[in-house]
Amino acid sequence: MAFGIGTVTAGDLAAPEPTGPPAISRRARAIRLPRSGKIRLGLGLLAFFLLLAIAGPFFAPDNPSATFANAPVPLPPSAAHLLGTTQLQQDVLSQLLVSGRSTLLVAILAGAIATALSVLIGVTAGYIGGLADDLLSMLANIFLVMPALPLLIILTGLLGRSLSGNDFVISLIIAVTGWAWGARVLRAQTLSLRNRDYVDSARLIGERSWRIIVSEILPNLIPIVASSFLFTVLYAVGTYTALAFLGLFNPSSWSWGSMLFNAQLANAETSGYWWWFVPPGLAVALLGTSLALLNFGIDEFINPRLRAAGLTRSRRGARRQPAARQQRLMRGRRPFALTPVVRGEGSQP
Repeated sequence: MAFGIGTVTAGDLAAPEPTGPPAISRRARAIRLPRSGKIRLGLGLLAFFLLLAIAGPFFAPDNPSATFANAPVPLPPSAAHLLGTTQLQQDVLSQLLVSGRSTLLVAILAGAIATALSVLIGVTAGYIGGLADDLLSMLANIFLVMPALPLLIILTGLLGRSLSGNDFVISLIIAVTGWAWGARVLRAQTLSLRNRDYVDSARLIGERSWRIIVSEILPNLIPIVASSFLFTVLYAVGTYTALAFLGLFNPSSWSWGSMLFNAQLANAETSGYWWWFVPPGLAVALLGTSLALLNFGIDEFINPRLRAAGLTRSRRGARRQPAARQQRLMRGRRPFALTPVVRGEGSQP
């Protein structure tokens, strides 16, 4: 049996390339959007409404309070008024574009104030414990069992005409009734974090309590704080719309709830004037859907079981694709292919 001798080249004698971590590609370094379809859809809808709130009043074709033709009934959508007019011959599209800013502004301000109260009260009660925990927990329980809508109606009724159109005052009133749930959740999570090893180490080296809360505990509560903020914003959207629908705010301040209030006064639902109440109702529904989808996506990120279920589904889909592709390639062919072997004269059987 003969063996062939290969030629040694200079490349074979070259030193091997140093092994190390693989180079990170540009695609890996790029900022990737979340893979969850819920988060992507929710971010898209929320970005649309934020753009509508910022640029909507500038693109409004007319003044939302201005009247046009002298007609006895609301006019349906036409080339002059794309979403028709109200009973007072006001442009519905202009009202819709202008009302989005007030609704989103009140919701975001109320969510920010309520989230700040939740973090301050919930984290403080969970970390300090003792009598402070009992008193703060009792305060949160009082606001939890208290009916929110009657309290809001009473607080709103105490406001004058000048304050009932102030977005900041309305946000503050809504935030007063919306912080307790988030505070309870943050307190429970802080109780599970305050005895961790890194918190004990920071306490042993003499760190102050506020520094431990800010640098050690709060970074681990960011997903829960974000979820609490979105939930409170969603609550503020529904509450503000409901209070405006009841006619408790200044009618000169436009919002989607005030549009529904005016439509209800004119019996637009029973009269068939759908262009008056469907656009604001649909806007409120889509805005709430975007916030709910973002909240569900954050829940999947926080909850290991939901995250594992999502990864399992994605892996199953990835496994099924190559198998289906292989079946398509093998369709119409023999399952096995035999390669003929020709034996030489001196080969053994």
